[in-house]
Amino acid sequence: MGRAFEFRKARKLKRWGNMSRVFTRLGKDIEIAVKASGPDPASNSRLRLLIQTAKSENMPKDNIERAIKRAISKDSSDYKEVVYEGYAPHGVAVVVETATDNPTRTVANVRMYFNKYGGSLGTSGMTDFLFDRKCTFKVGLKEDVDIEELELELIDFGLDEIFVDEGEIMIYADFHNFGAIQKYLEDNKFEIKTFAFERIPNDTKELTEEQQADVEKLIEKMEEDDDVINIFHNMK
Repeated sequence: MGRAFEFRKARKLKRWGNMSRVFTRLGKDIEIAVKASGPDPASNSRLRLLIQTAKSENMPKDNIERAIKRAISKDSSDYKEVVYEGYAPHGVAVVVETATDNPTRTVANVRMYFNKYGGSLGTSGMTDFLFDRKCTFKVGLKEDVDIEELELELIDFGLDEIFVDEGEIMIYADFHNFGAIQKYLEDNKFEIKTFAFERIPNDTKELTEEQQADVEKLIEKMEEDDDVINIFHNMK
């Protein structure tokens, strides 16, 4: 198992924080998906996966339905996905993914966090090249599945890595192969429990405990912002 596995283990318990933030951010993702491709999960593949992910996160059905209704309402907020890049203290590269209905507010907040905690907000492309963009799937393990055979099948669809972790199949592939792998899994009756898009660092920067604490203060502050969806960094 390679970098993807280690990266997932490091982020596993920290992603999104508490339940209320999980639901808020899933709600935004659902609204964006509905506005992009419509409210019918049968014809909107991303919405279909988001609903399944929301169920896996124990998001109430009413919350899911409200998010869909908000998206088709004339008075709904128009969320945009905006990515910010910069450096935390001690030269740690940071990529911040947001979903916002007010980019002016969001960029001001992100800049303030960087400045307050010893970092700096940069320009587009400044740190993105330091990360590989991946799509990930967590899939239910079927009794009759041979992982080696499944790996051979998925290689044709751009698979990077596959392994079983805690009774579930974890699949990593290049970001651009998301649609092809989703279609294969659904066509072959695999239960996709969750999916995500990750940025996995090409190389990691090792810091002292004190330096790590400086970076973590910045990250924790950003994670409190409702506009922030994901934060990726290359700190070991």
